[in-house]
Amino acid sequence: MNATSTFTSKIAPHIERYLALKQALGREYDGVRRLLVHLDQFVTKHGGDLTAETFAGWCLTLQHLASGTRRSRMRVVRNFCLYRRRYEAGSFLPDSRLFPPRHQVVRPHLFTNAEVASLLAGISALPAAPTSPFRRENLRLAIVLLYTTGLRLGELVRLTLGDYHTRDRTLLIRDSKFHKSRLMPLSIDGTREIDEYLAARRSQQVAILPESPLLWHHTRRGSAYTGTGLTNAIRPLLRALKIRTETGRLPRVHDFRHTFALEALLRWYRSGADVQAKLPLLATYMGHVSIASTEYYLKFVEPLGVSASERFARHCGDLVTTQVSTGGER
Repeated sequence: MNATSTFTSKIAPHIERYLALKQALGREYDGVRRLLVHLDQFVTKHGGDLTAETFAGWCLTLQHLASGTRRSRMRVVRNFCLYRRRYEAGSFLPDSRLFPPRHQVVRPHLFTNAEVASLLAGISALPAAPTSPFRRENLRLAIVLLYTTGLRLGELVRLTLGDYHTRDRTLLIRDSKFHKSRLMPLSIDGTREIDEYLAARRSQQVAILPESPLLWHHTRRGSAYTGTGLTNAIRPLLRALKIRTETGRLPRVHDFRHTFALEALLRWYRSGADVQAKLPLLATYMGHVSIASTEYYLKFVEPLGVSASERFARHCGDLVTTQVSTGGER
């Protein structure tokens, strides 16, 4: 075991090899490392080895978390235990059937054009804020980019001025969720908003270097917004404008990403495009590893179902009508 290791229990050598393997595969695994540090500390304090008893005790330390989060963390430990079994065949392996149930998937709120328009109008009506002179400009640009590009919140707040290519009208999304970078073409609306925003920044000579954050936050000494900070700035607007989900909750910022994916599908269905052939393009634009990741956003929702049914009726309606009218056997 490495003398400088942060792991001290009997399973420490296995943890270090496991993390080294994952990192060699190109994965940072910072979250997994932190979780295994916590597990290792608990095991060290309660017997030194990972057994059914110590695992059960460690799981009790997660009781304050939601069931889905607890399940996810327990699965991380189970994956580690599967790795350990390559070296110690009889070592403990948690039974996944005893894990908490999967949390219910949150039904996304699909923003309408009217809701986005009211958000932009509400932002324009915000009072001036001496501690955040570009608050209105920041929030307006954030809403427009979220709605027209489907950016992840983390991707948006990490953007710098140098990531915007004026001539090509693209955004460079660096080292995103799956450690991939991509060039994202912008819509006419997105390009116009960024250009107007940058013109306002230049007129005030405010943070105009390429490495300056795109969403410039004066109260944080000119640094970028955090994801939490931007969310906390948007939520009061949603509340004031009475934009709510079907269950009466405030929509999530992430719901803009769902809305973008659905709108892209609807445009393709309505134009008669080959949607299956288009899905890889949407997956690439949204920064997904595969189409399977994109399909997460494409749950069956009423507008998509109606469009799919109408398209089926246009192409196959005569066949269905003929069979029903003639009473043909199947």
